[in-house]
Amino acid sequence: MPANKNAVTRYYIIDKLLANRYRNYSVADICELVNEELEERDMKASIRTIQYDINYIEKEGPFLADIERYQIDVVSKKNPDLTVKKECLRYADPSFSIFKKPLTEDEKYLLSEALSLLGQFDGLPNLDGLERLKGSLNLKEKRQIVSFTKNPLENSTLFGELFTAISQQQVLELHYHTFDALDNVKQVIIHPHLLKEYNRRWYLFGSSEDTGRLLNFRLDQIDQFDMLSSHQYIPYPGDLNERFEDIIGVSLYDDRPLQTIIFWVSNYSKNYVATKPLHESQRHYRGEREAELRQQYPMLKEGCFFSIECIENYELIRELTSFGKELIVLSPAYIQQKVKNYVAAQFQAYQSLI
Repeated sequence: MPANKNAVTRYYIIDKLLANRYRNYSVADICELVNEELEERDMKASIRTIQYDINYIEKEGPFLADIERYQIDVVSKKNPDLTVKKECLRYADPSFSIFKKPLTEDEKYLLSEALSLLGQFDGLPNLDGLERLKGSLNLKEKRQIVSFTKNPLENSTLFGELFTAISQQQVLELHYHTFDALDNVKQVIIHPHLLKEYNRRWYLFGSSEDTGRLLNFRLDQIDQFDMLSSHQYIPYPGDLNERFEDIIGVSLYDDRPLQTIIFWVSNYSKNYVATKPLHESQRHYRGEREAELRQQYPMLKEGCFFSIECIENYELIRELTSFGKELIVLSPAYIQQKVKNYVAAQFQAYQSLI
């Protein structure tokens, strides 16, 4: 056994890499990734050391791990027009680990509860593996006590496949269509970052490889995708979720300012809006500020005054109009005008039926 102070640390890292089913690692790749983690501890391992470690895990030590070798085609670093063979290795059984230990009863209970929740998401990665795990741990089916509303997709495994691609940082070539041109299939290469649900519909957010621009796609407009393992994945700089803090919905814009939108809500809807805010920034005006607004808008009897701070987008206007006459936008003027135009167009559509 290679006896030095960082051997166990190396085994731990190598063990994780060999169990990964969504990346293809050569010995050189494993050596590079091991050294990235060892660097934080002021350690380093040669490729010869890593080869000894893998040999020990596979043949000499107490683990006797079943490691399989296989080849994949990759683009040559020296000549981008040339494809070469790359020899990779991994555990034959992806559930194998040299650090496995039996679960406690408390851990089994927590795992059972987690699997019950995960099972509600169609197409999660390795769902069959999760079912086998439940069987191997003798976890019984439990009565569902948390229920999610789902919008069924034609391709029920798409969510899980995209989930896996994001978690494994895989570059994707998407084939998608728009609702106004179902027969016009388009392609784009993206670096996927986030799956987000809004209004019972799932969206994929990712950066275009060509422009770096952040794009979003409804999952029901994605026809298929291919993983491009030869492309280097570029993570999103920062926390993408922060981009959604200033909007309603999923339509993001880089060139629109944050607006304070003041609106009045009738007695009929005020409690609904107060207990289910239109946005996290919502404020309910009382006291002196409420008195000022009542003086400014004497025609608005009773009801309540609120405000939100949002960037204007389609979902914002749709949300403000969804309450009909029970919600009136007071400012800014251009948001008020957009709401008026939306309502007028809707009224005109009904008038055409008469």
